[in-house]
Amino acid sequence: MSLFGLGRNQRTFRPKKSAPSGSKGAQLRKHIDATLGSGNLREAVRLPTGEDLNEWLAVNTVDFFNQVNLLYGTLTEFCTPESCPTMTAGPKYEYRWADGVQIKKPIEVSASKYVEYLMDWIESQLDDESIFPQKLGTPFPPNFKEVVKTIFKRLFRVYAHIYHSHFQKIVSLKEEAHLNTCFKHFILFTHEFGLIDKRELAPLQELIESIIVPY
Repeated sequence: MSLFGLGRNQRTFRPKKSAPSGSKGAQLRKHIDATLGSGNLREAVRLPTGEDLNEWLAVNTVDFFNQVNLLYGTLTEFCTPESCPTMTAGPKYEYRWADGVQIKKPIEVSASKYVEYLMDWIESQLDDESIFPQKLGTPFPPNFKEVVKTIFKRLFRVYAHIYHSHFQKIVSLKEEAHLNTCFKHFILFTHEFGLIDKRELAPLQELIESIIVPY
């Protein structure tokens, strides 16, 4: 039974990943939907009793990948090589792309190219059965959490770019409440499982503190 199959979503700029019903991933996703529906995000990110941590990380990684896809997909016509020639998060932070395989030395690219490289790279991780096992009962690799941490660190950069460069556009599209909820869920999850180093979070530090401190 496959944990991660392909489905389609009209608004994403690439196919949405999903777990077929009946799989472990689908059961965990139902739990996520139920807890998210309650509005308690702190509860929604906790590892359900008796569940495997890696399974939980895997299902949520796919979900957050889809969320960022959806959010960024609404901005593709506004985030262009002309408007965003580099991948930045405010004046102090610039991100360069390297995947360690095809591009070993970090290169400066436009924000849209960075996100394209990033989503292709994440998709290749999700599709690699030696990293994200597709058959139930297949063990996760020993370095699984490190792979997940790299994925979340890089997904955060997309949020940082959206908030710093495109927030006014998000407001004009009336999507700020959705963006804020998605980001809050993302930050509470990464905080719960220690997935992103504090220094990486610096571009949105004040916003993050306003999310974490009330809890």
